[in-house]
Amino acid sequence: MEAAMLQALRDPAGVPSHPVIFLVLGVLTWALHIAAVQVMLGASALTLFGAFKQDAHWRRLAAAMLNTAKVAVSVAIVLGVAPLLFVQVIYDPFWYTSNVLSARWVIAFIVLLIGGYLALYAFYYRNPDMRAASTRGAWHLVLSIVLMLVVGWIMHVLSVQMLLPEQWMQWYAPAGHIDPSGQQLHAYHPARFAFFILLSGAVTGLWLLGYRRYLMGREDGHPAEDPTYIAWLKPLALNLALAGGVLALAAGAVWMLSLPEKMAWFATSAWMGAALVALLAAVSFPRLLGARLDTGLWGYAPFALGAVALIVVAAAREALRFITLLAAHGYDALDYKLNLDWYSTVLFFVTFAVLGGVVLGYLLTVAWKAGQTKGVYVPSPGLTRLGQVGVLLLVVWIVQYFAVGFYVWAR
Repeated sequence: MEAAMLQALRDPAGVPSHPVIFLVLGVLTWALHIAAVQVMLGASALTLFGAFKQDAHWRRLAAAMLNTAKVAVSVAIVLGVAPLLFVQVIYDPFWYTSNVLSARWVIAFIVLLIGGYLALYAFYYRNPDMRAASTRGAWHLVLSIVLMLVVGWIMHVLSVQMLLPEQWMQWYAPAGHIDPSGQQLHAYHPARFAFFILLSGAVTGLWLLGYRRYLMGREDGHPAEDPTYIAWLKPLALNLALAGGVLALAAGAVWMLSLPEKMAWFATSAWMGAALVALLAAVSFPRLLGARLDTGLWGYAPFALGAVALIVVAAAREALRFITLLAAHGYDALDYKLNLDWYSTVLFFVTFAVLGGVVLGYLLTVAWKAGQTKGVYVPSPGLTRLGQVGVLLLVVWIVQYFAVGFYVWAR
């Protein structure tokens, strides 16, 4: 498709801030989203595996991972909104066209996601204490995992289709006959999808190391946490991280070898090299730490490094999209018409940094302290005040939102 046509499909209103901001935020938020997705998938798989075990350690891990998956799926859904919006802003000709070509699947995405979410909670409801009772309704968890993989596949297809504008007319009007049904998934790359799914093994392994260190750091002391369980977790986490990393890199190699001609440059690019180095570092780092995994904050460091690696992977993924569309189709996302809106830009960053920082800081601190305390946890006066400030900021944000809206309407 000609570059002029792609330019004409852009929103004539332009973007409210410089496109590079949307690119950077898209990378960061997508990395956070995919981390939550991978933890959710890995935790769900461990829960399902442990559900059929009689071993006490596996039952305990399954119970913990069920709670992890329950939270991770919520986090993944919330964080998934941001990168989706950023893509829609600067890549709208490609993203909206891809969505229209597979419109029925886009609608089905919401239905299937709700189904997977409900299935996970149905399993959680039927198994309130996996450590003490036999597993019930395991098919709910199987259904949840399958549906989550299907919705991931739909997003994968939409992302691939947007990179192939030269095939849009063929898909929309095969043999010259217009098909506006939107019922087909037209393009996909199984190795690319497998890379991101298999990477959940490595991410979950690093997560388990942090979970293990968290248990060891409780105020009631190491012995109360069952030293045999702590010891049992370590090789499981290390092996899972290594196996997941190896499998993901193998899928990634197949992906690189099967790239379309216009994307073949990516396989030998510095972007790909940086992603490879970052992933290898994240997978090997826990073994290099050795006994230090049991001391200080070192037990959390592998997951932190894994998060950095995912940001590098996200940046490489964005480079593949940006450079391919620029080189093959003359579309430069950075020359999007700029219609600067300081209010929305400032409001976004203030909301993210101030309101989000205070509220999330309070919630995460309470969750951390509660898990590290034996018996009933009572927040300190300082932490209580932080929570009150968070509520006050939220009220101020809502008031100013409606005040500005009424002001603009009145004008």
